[in-house]
Amino acid sequence: MSLTVVLAAGLDKSLLTNQSSAWQSAGYLVTFAGSIKEAISLFRDGDFDLVLLGNSIPADSRERLAFLIRASGSQIPVVCVADSSGDSDAFADATIKSEPIKLLEGIGEVMAKRPKGPVASRGMSGIATRGGRIAS
Repeated sequence: MSLTVVLAAGLDKSLLTNQSSAWQSAGYLVTFAGSIKEAISLFRDGDFDLVLLGNSIPADSRERLAFLIRASGSQIPVVCVADSSGDSDAFADATIKSEPIKLLEGIGEVMAKRPKGPVASRGMSGIATRGGRIAS
C-alpha cells in the first residue's frame, strides 16, 4: 500500500502527533508544521499529496496559505479542520470535523476526488511570498 503524504499545519502539534499511529495505519505519512511559515517552507521543499490546516491557525492565515498553494499552480487538496462552530472555510477543498474517524473518512473522500496526473503536481517551487504578510 502506498502512503498518502500529508503536510499538517497547526499551532498545537500534539493534537495530530497523538494520533500518528492511527494516521500511519490508515495509510498516511504525516509531516507536521507548527506555523504557517514552517508549512510554507516544508511545502516549498516537499512532495505532499494533501495539506491539512488545523483550527489552531487563525482563519486569515489558513486562507493565505491556501492562496499561496493555488497561486503556485498546485491543485493539491487543502483541507481545514473545523473549529467548534463547525463553520466551513470557503477557500478549502473541504472542512472536516476534528474527531479522528471523521477526519480520516473526510480526507479519504477528498483524496478520492483529487485530480490525477501532472496538473495535480505537488510543491510550490518558485512561489514568491513577499506580496503579503504570512502570520507565523
